[in-house]
Amino acid sequence: KSVQAMLLLNGFALLLLLLALQPAHCMMYSEGVNHTEMTKNVTETLNRLLDDYDRNLRPDFGRGPIKIRINMNIRSMGPISERSMIYSFDCYFRQEWTDTRLTFPAHDNFTHLQLNEKMLREIWKPDTYIVNGMGSYLHNITSPNVLFRIKNTGEILYSMRLTIKATCPMDLLKFPMDNQTCPLEISSHGYTDDDVIFEWSLGDQSIQLNRDLLLSQFDLKKTFIKKADRRIGRRGRFSVLLCDFELHRHMGYFLIQLYFPCSLLVVLSWVGFWINREATSDRIELSTTTVLTMTFLGMDNRQDLPRVNYGTALDWYVGMCFALILATIIEFASVHYFTKVSSGECHLTLVEITGRGGDDSGDDDGEATPTATARADGGGGGGRFRYGQARPASSRRQPQSPRWVAVFGGLDP
Repeated sequence: KSVQAMLLLNGFALLLLLLALQPAHCMMYSEGVNHTEMTKNVTETLNRLLDDYDRNLRPDFGRGPIKIRINMNIRSMGPISERSMIYSFDCYFRQEWTDTRLTFPAHDNFTHLQLNEKMLREIWKPDTYIVNGMGSYLHNITSPNVLFRIKNTGEILYSMRLTIKATCPMDLLKFPMDNQTCPLEISSHGYTDDDVIFEWSLGDQSIQLNRDLLLSQFDLKKTFIKKADRRIGRRGRFSVLLCDFELHRHMGYFLIQLYFPCSLLVVLSWVGFWINREATSDRIELSTTTVLTMTFLGMDNRQDLPRVNYGTALDWYVGMCFALILATIIEFASVHYFTKVSSGECHLTLVEITGRGGDDSGDDDGEATPTATARADGGGGGGRFRYGQARPASSRRQPQSPRWVAVFGGLDP
């Protein structure tokens, strides 16, 4: 009896287990059916969307211009080059427009289709480009960074991750204490404003900045956006979106690398004022070293700047520092010269004038041609000549008494 009771109990427990698993099995089967139906609906929708679709014609052709709504999310910015006047930034570039030819019935399982970027080859898309661009590109690692989504109402979202390089005309008159405004111009390459009109999709919030955005040399203060119509060449008038990035330059790098070293060199050149005026070589070496160092700093500063035809604020500062250092050399030379003159310690040159007789090549009247021999104080002869003294050499005989003339300051006294 106990064995029969145990078997009966096990059978009852197995029956309860089967009853418990039956709803889950029915749910899984139902979900499988729904997934299959959804896949079938998507396939039929895609096949129907491209029936009689001409990707060469823009939406609403013949019924007015189509509006392209644009916004951007800037992830990073830089580098910004003063030499080439080009700046770059990495962003998500989003475009939205409505194509009524791509509408489809809404289903309970989906109201939009998120498709592969290959689908873009089969439909019309705007020929948007950067007017002042300089080599922008689309990221393709590990696959093209493109998002393509179609709603059942025909609204299309086309998002790309781009690195945009654009020109930035800079006024470097106040460099490095300057503020720069770098523009960005977006327009259609082939469609005039009669066919395509661009708009900022989110108003003043259409340019969004990443919270971690950090630039090495600048602070991004503000962004200004606006819309305009512009005539480009002979092609007609085009709708253009404008965005201005206001940048404020950091001063820390230039203070450490240029302003402090130049100021210290000027102060170092003033050390020569406390050096004895008789120590000519020491003062000249100090002045020459500071001048050469100042020249190197000034030339190194210009390597990263364009060859503009005006001086920047940094150029004027370096030039003034160079002038102050040069003034110390002029001051030393002036003091040294005028001190020597006032104390009578002037350079004395002795000129020996002798007659040369017995020369057949002399003048016709037989007179001797005078010969001049010049000697300076402290010159040859072992220092035999001193200031205020003149003694002819006794090692050779002169045909007549020599005459000595002292030249002082270039004039015969």
